[in-house]
Amino acid sequence: MTRVWRLTPRRHLRRALSGEGARRFGGRWNSPGHPVVYTSATLALASLESLVHLGGLDLPADLMAIPCDLPDGLRITVVEENDLPRNWRRYPAPPSLRRIGDEWLRKGITAVLSVPSAVVPPERNFLLHPGHPEMERIGVGRAFAFSFDPRLRAAKPGS
Repeated sequence: MTRVWRLTPRRHLRRALSGEGARRFGGRWNSPGHPVVYTSATLALASLESLVHLGGLDLPADLMAIPCDLPDGLRITVVEENDLPRNWRRYPAPPSLRRIGDEWLRKGITAVLSVPSAVVPPERNFLLHPGHPEMERIGVGRAFAFSFDPRLRAAKPGS
């Protein structure tokens, strides 16, 4: 079993695994219109990924951490860093990454796509395909309140 993590504001907890946010706005690995659930290999990576997207010091106080368990034997499509263009970590992301994710969704071969993190490249993010039949095999644990260390809120540039 592999445990992955998702952080979401409490107000989005009910639909945190629906892929609705990514469907509406798109992401590094999916175009708008394609639902995907972004998770990370560790809670620490999930928090860094959240910090990058939140920008600045506007850290929400109402985050919830959701553990998801990928069972042994669940097929996972893996994208290696060597398979990506040299500029894959750029922000905004190159369109080729969205094409990779959109193609994975379209083919529907697996419920999970493992990709390198642009924030910490040796670590992995796991995209979940909410419409895939094997999603029912993924265990969802009890969500719990997550908060960033208060020192992150108090941090000032240059200090």
